[in-house]
Amino acid sequence: MHQALTMEIKAEELIKAVTKMKKKARAAFLEDLLAATSPEYLESIQEARADYKAARTKTHREVFGE
Repeated sequence: MHQALTMEIKAEELIKAVTKMKKKARAAFLEDLLAATSPEYLESIQEARADYKAARTKTHREVFGE
């Protein structure tokens, strides 16, 4: 059985902890936070994956010519 742990943390403490994370860990944390708090974000990911699967995407070179 899982138990939830709740605790209060000040925004300043959370920001300080996040800024100390390595770049990859910070990016993953922020993505998880967005996913947990934004149904629109999750929907946009699903839409992007569907576009990719259906070959409705372009490469960087096709868009920017570089």
